[in-house]
Amino acid sequence: MTAGTKKPRFTFVLTPGYSALSFTHALVVLQLANKHGEDEPFEIRVLSEGGEPMTDTMGGSFPIDGPLEDPSRQDFIILVTGDSVERQDMSAVSAYLRKADRMGCVISGLYTGAYVMAKAGLLDGKRATIHWEKRQAFLEEFPEVDLTEYTFTSASSPYSTSGGTSAIDLMLFHVSELRSEKLANLVAGFLNYTNIRVIQHSARIQAADRVGFRHPKLSEILALMETNLEEPLRPSDLAKTVNISTRQLERLFRRYLSATPKKYYTDLRLQRAQQLLLQTNMTVTAVGVACGFNTASHFSRLFRARFGTSPHRLRGDPEKD
Repeated sequence: MTAGTKKPRFTFVLTPGYSALSFTHALVVLQLANKHGEDEPFEIRVLSEGGEPMTDTMGGSFPIDGPLEDPSRQDFIILVTGDSVERQDMSAVSAYLRKADRMGCVISGLYTGAYVMAKAGLLDGKRATIHWEKRQAFLEEFPEVDLTEYTFTSASSPYSTSGGTSAIDLMLFHVSELRSEKLANLVAGFLNYTNIRVIQHSARIQAADRVGFRHPKLSEILALMETNLEEPLRPSDLAKTVNISTRQLERLFRRYLSATPKKYYTDLRLQRAQQLLLQTNMTVTAVGVACGFNTASHFSRLFRARFGTSPHRLRGDPEKD
């Protein structure tokens, strides 16, 4: 990503019912970057179809600078959408995004923005993420898109986020790429968001994605763990894959995560099991197997120790304990 000869201009495109949280998070990052960066490094404007105010998820609205207009090459388009995105007429917004894409603009979709970008044909064969409530419907409608569980994607434009604080991560990424990592870290500090996620980290990793490091070996190991939950890898295999010793692996986990690789891996699998129990109709046994636990009793014992309740009780079925 390059800044070009002109000052980068972040153009927010708000749609009906847009996520107030995602918009605010993204906007504040840029405002702080302008306040503490040299010569206010970014231009900011807010547009909507027709230039009309849009009501957000909280019932409020933000001043609109104007209607959708022809994008310029220095534009960084930030699309902000809401919960009912799939039921709205986004034809004008889609046309605008396609034109921006042809112009070479960098495009990002916050919260459920990936739906509009996919509908516009901008995500075919590309990686994207979206809020977990929309995942299944998205997968069915857009099988050609590589949908991930990452909190945000940063490999190439169009970028996308899955909601919540992931908008902060993506905008810090943009600030780092366009200006400097120093400025991005300064902004994160003012937000009391000092532990920036490892780039491309999955939403499933909760403790590690806020430890405030960018150690490439550890990042690789964590990615290996999250993609091998059903058949967990041994510590020696993890170490061998990234060309370090098992002793070095242990030291990395103690230093950055205050845990052994085994304990961290087990906790990661249990967190995933909790998500599956709450968000899917999989049986408790199937969840245990999907998260690498060979026996139901072993799974139940570890789950109870971690969360203070059994998998069945979490599902509201204590009689099966």
